[in-house]
Amino acid sequence: MQILCFEDSRVEQLCPIVHARPAYAITCASFRLLDWLKTLAKDRASDAKACEIQGLIREYLLPIQEADHGLLAPANEFPKDEDVLLVNARLVPSVQTYETLKQLVKSGETATVIGKDNGVDAELLAAFITAADIAEGTTERAQTTENDSASTEFNGATSPLSRLLQLAREKVSSRFTLKAFQWPHEVVSSHMDAMNDSVNYRIEHGDYTQREDGVFVRPGVTIGEYGSIHTSGGAIVLDENVRVGPFCFLEGPLHAGHSTRVIEHSAIKDGVSLGHTVKIGGEVEASVIEAFTNKQHHGFLGHSYLGSWINLGAGTCNSDLKNTYGKINIEYGDRKMATGMQFLGCVMGDYSKSAINTGIFTGKVIGVCSMLYGFVTSNVPSYVNYARLFGQTSLLPPDVMINTQARMFARRKVEQRQCDMDLIQAMYDRTEPERETSEQLGL
Repeated sequence: MQILCFEDSRVEQLCPIVHARPAYAITCASFRLLDWLKTLAKDRASDAKACEIQGLIREYLLPIQEADHGLLAPANEFPKDEDVLLVNARLVPSVQTYETLKQLVKSGETATVIGKDNGVDAELLAAFITAADIAEGTTERAQTTENDSASTEFNGATSPLSRLLQLAREKVSSRFTLKAFQWPHEVVSSHMDAMNDSVNYRIEHGDYTQREDGVFVRPGVTIGEYGSIHTSGGAIVLDENVRVGPFCFLEGPLHAGHSTRVIEHSAIKDGVSLGHTVKIGGEVEASVIEAFTNKQHHGFLGHSYLGSWINLGAGTCNSDLKNTYGKINIEYGDRKMATGMQFLGCVMGDYSKSAINTGIFTGKVIGVCSMLYGFVTSNVPSYVNYARLFGQTSLLPPDVMINTQARMFARRKVEQRQCDMDLIQAMYDRTEPERETSEQLGL
């Protein structure tokens, strides 16, 4: 069997989260979709042949995909002697998603799962296609034209892949249901829904030692003295070499990736997912923080998503609750929508930073590679110095961010590769419309 994980035309709605990563690499409830696909591939691999995962994603991210995730783009021709599992990269990476994909494959029959909209343009979420149906369908569709609407479902799809998609759409099944991210704030809401199942799965299937009631650790974990640990709401799972300082409050469900450091006197409350090599301090609640991000000083972060290589200065706080206690609306570009969420903090793209005592208002979206100062009362485009409080807002050129990236990487003993530098330039070019249409910044 081959697994083809694809980004569709709706992936851009997840910006700024996906500016710097494929959609399958979004962390939610401590897992990425790619983690589940690798587990599924391992389960399906035979002694004779491995189950290969391929990624069909936006072109500028292909070098990152190969370097960081070990995946290649699919060949122009799809296999005719193997089953294929198509997986939308926007699927919520939950235990339930993994179990549904397993059932889809186990059925042994060609079956397709689409979104709630059952119309012509309904989103394809996953499909299992047998080798027999692929062989038969290839012959019947050999003359399919490039103008077929199916070709738009895959980003940059070739004609053979488009025909594979068309074949999948002929076998829609109502037996399976899946959920996909549509907008960035849904990562936060889905995270809270799935967090307990995720940490429980880790405990059941991972190589953890129970250190005390509800606390599960891997080798190298240290927990400082005088801590206050609460697991009545969920378990606490700490991966290799996590260091927790003294006088910390930890509340489950909580997962910390390897080599993460929890600073002394921190309060890490229910529903926090920390990527590897994170430095975390202050008060954090119900948030997803990707790898290599720093929030090690006092200040509150709640119901938020932070990408990688972010640094929040001392005293930075965000609001995740309106003064009226009402449901929170959020803006994406010129589109305003109701989230249905009473608690929602901020969504911050990779490489952005905040100065000391920055205050981020409720439900704000911050792009990649931006610098924040003072009060953040509106959404912030990518690549800007945002200091409206002081009447100063300016452009951050990509060469400045490449130099900043080099210094950040050096501090963590990470090699700066050409693909990392190219990513900074590519994101700058792609986010130009954000800055052009941002009236309040006057750029």
